[in-house]
Amino acid sequence: MNSPTTITLTRPDDWHLHLRDGAAMADVLPHTARQFGRAIVMPNLRPPVTTTAQATAYRDRILAALPDGMDFEPLMTLYLTDNTSADEIRRARASGIVHGVKLYPAGATTHSDAGVTDVRKCKVALETMQREDLPLLIHGEVTDPEVDVFDREVRFIDEVLLPLRRSFPGLRMVLEHITTQDAAQYVAETEGRIAATITAHHLLYSRNAIFLTPEGRAGVRPHYYCLPVLKRERHRQALLAAATGESARFFLGTDSAPHPKGDKENACGCAGCFTAASAIEMYAMAFEEADALDRLEDFASFRGADFYGLPRNTARITLQRRGWTVPEALKFGDATVVPLAAGETLPWQMVA
Repeated sequence: MNSPTTITLTRPDDWHLHLRDGAAMADVLPHTARQFGRAIVMPNLRPPVTTTAQATAYRDRILAALPDGMDFEPLMTLYLTDNTSADEIRRARASGIVHGVKLYPAGATTHSDAGVTDVRKCKVALETMQREDLPLLIHGEVTDPEVDVFDREVRFIDEVLLPLRRSFPGLRMVLEHITTQDAAQYVAETEGRIAATITAHHLLYSRNAIFLTPEGRAGVRPHYYCLPVLKRERHRQALLAAATGESARFFLGTDSAPHPKGDKENACGCAGCFTAASAIEMYAMAFEEADALDRLEDFASFRGADFYGLPRNTARITLQRRGWTVPEALKFGDATVVPLAAGETLPWQMVA
């Protein structure tokens, strides 16, 4: 197809977002609110958001930090623990503001130390979520230190997800930020109430991006390090095919995860890519690579809302083909955050 110079989309939503809290949250929130009508907000604060009361208070802080004139709805989540009660799940469902419960295997990623040690300990909570139709949002990696970091998603599917779905066949699940051909194939071929989010960075980059500059020079590039980690090129191609394909069970989730520059650029750098400043533009790049710009709206604006049972947005946004440079750094509370692809030129820019 011929490449257009302008793209107009129904305003998209972000179905997986980290906003942090306090002054840092106030600095990154406008980047998301500029592009997206709604976002599923992750609960891995310190302390984690484990109750409906905490989710309500966090939502209030987000809305208070929203700049005047911006229209944005945070969709809240709870952090699943070994001790999450049935009563708390019922309160979450009745609140109208909690739209999912997040499963972090303990130790899997940033601020996951309070996560689930064994999903069998969550049986009561999961049974209640199935009954109340409250989705389970899954960070799909095992945490066994003996398992290669590049194999942890596949092992999770085999060892945790398959038994979980057998035990709770009616539970709506989102396998978040999938990174492998195996995960894409599993979601595509599995009957039932399961979907997956895909990030822009997993659509655009293979694991070479962590270790090679665009010019091919070797060197560790910490701002491309995330969890689940970027995988081989064949996995990237499989994700691109899933995102641009016809299945309604793959949709946009940025997993934008800001960290202070100093926390990324040190001997034990944090996992996470900050993509909120150019998210929809990066998705447009990926879809153009696949010659599928005509399917971007479905992926970005419709599928997630339909899966979560929410109305589609009615406002629209416009992207224009014009090169612009991603800033080298942006304010992040008392520090700065380095956006993914900082200093690079992107071909699409949101203009309205």
